[in-house]
Amino acid sequence: MKLHIEHTTIFNYEEPISEAYTEMRLCPLDGSGQRCSQFKLVTKPAGEVLYYTDRYGNVVHHFDNLQPHDQLVVTASSDVHLSSAFADQPRELSPLENFDFLRPGAYTPINDAIRSLAFSKLVDSDPTATVLALMHTLYNSLQYEPGATHVKTTAAEALELGRGVCQDFAHIMLAACRAVGIPARYVSGYLYSSNLDGSARDRTSNASHAWVDAQVDQGTWLSVDPTHDCLQTMNYVRLAVGRDYSDVPPTRGVYKGQAKETLSVNVSIRAI
Repeated sequence: MKLHIEHTTIFNYEEPISEAYTEMRLCPLDGSGQRCSQFKLVTKPAGEVLYYTDRYGNVVHHFDNLQPHDQLVVTASSDVHLSSAFADQPRELSPLENFDFLRPGAYTPINDAIRSLAFSKLVDSDPTATVLALMHTLYNSLQYEPGATHVKTTAAEALELGRGVCQDFAHIMLAACRAVGIPARYVSGYLYSSNLDGSARDRTSNASHAWVDAQVDQGTWLSVDPTHDCLQTMNYVRLAVGRDYSDVPPTRGVYKGQAKETLSVNVSIRAI
């Protein structure tokens, strides 16, 4: 399947600001069963856009805007080819990767509640069965509820609430996997569907989404979505991976000025 994606981000300011520096992680990854054949990022006001690859293999575009402005519009367009399923080459983690994907973090603290959840689903000598059991449990025990949490909510807080959005489902899954010694990483991207049924969870389709890769047998990643209780399929577009959300935000930046910023995002995905 081939998709065309338009992701428009609009930054509005109450009064002109200057010396703005912005990073965007919106370029689909190459590999693991997908290929990005075209990507373009355009800013208005116009400016030079540069990029680099971070330590996790994500493409990060960045730009400066040194002229006073009260609005910035960033449009990222891409064409991506998707295979029928996630397919990564088995590879043992480096010591640093193993450390990164096993340790608790600011979003993924491991408290008694998460530890209890994780060990209740542990299947001895079978990390794949353990990961699938955790995915099923989170799907069935947590309520998907936009607005119940915020961008800085931790896994422990979301688990106590018993509700949240895809970011929260992913963070709880990460913390639970790590609690039983299974390396896991956060995945940001899109979930495309041409047949939305209007349910709360399906409203995450055709928009930004988050799920989890867990490393199971012989260096193999298993890509799971606890929000929808399924493995990654051809409908998932991978943008970036990291330890948690803090490594993969779609946009990050700083600016000089006292004006309050408001942000709006529109994502359009269509099959081509």
